[in-house]
Amino acid sequence: MCEVCSKTSISRRGLFAGGLALAMSAASSASPAFAQSSEAAPTTPDEALQRLIGGNARYVANTAINTDHSAGRAARSMGQQPFAAIVACADSRVVPELIFDQGPGDLFVIRVAGNFINDDGLASLEYGAAVLGIKTIVVLGHTSCGAVGATIKAIEDRTLPPGHLPHLVNAIRPAVYDVLSENPSDLLAAATAQNARLNAQRATTADPILSDFHASGKIKSVAGIYDIATGKVDLL
Repeated sequence: MCEVCSKTSISRRGLFAGGLALAMSAASSASPAFAQSSEAAPTTPDEALQRLIGGNARYVANTAINTDHSAGRAARSMGQQPFAAIVACADSRVVPELIFDQGPGDLFVIRVAGNFINDDGLASLEYGAAVLGIKTIVVLGHTSCGAVGATIKAIEDRTLPPGHLPHLVNAIRPAVYDVLSENPSDLLAAATAQNARLNAQRATTADPILSDFHASGKIKSVAGIYDIATGKVDLL
């Protein structure tokens, strides 16, 4: 690098710190979104998780309280203040706001077939933690997951699906390998659960932002399985 370039270059860390500070300032100056729920905004990871658990119980019992999605619309146009991030599968039957009975503005949702966390997902979660102030991350697998099933089939047949689908298979493959040696009676269920666990662990340990937030107790990451038939979420 030339001497002039060296003197005028900005370090990646400095650039990141400056951009993050600017984003946090903008987020803090925006008006928070308001949900229909009368519950106070969670201030700790455990409170955030309990709010999700309570919302799921209402969903299962068909007593949802977040049903008028026009409520708070004007306030939401001024900013967002979600309390939790959900890493969910792109499956059309998996709708986090319904599953946890939360309103618009409550959840920061990252979705991809197979609910795994790649670098783009990590960047989104880092933004959610450092800028938006989320308190908990739930990696949500679900019953009858087609992406996990396709990965199992690819391993058993020793072939890869066409197009870009091998990217999904390779991302989920470690979870399948982890449970194969245990010879589970339901390989799909076991691999789905392990996939959620592995990705919750990745969210916990990813440097530099998420690992620091977890170490300081500002955020918590958990894995869960959503039963499509019953609507219930079981934390692992």
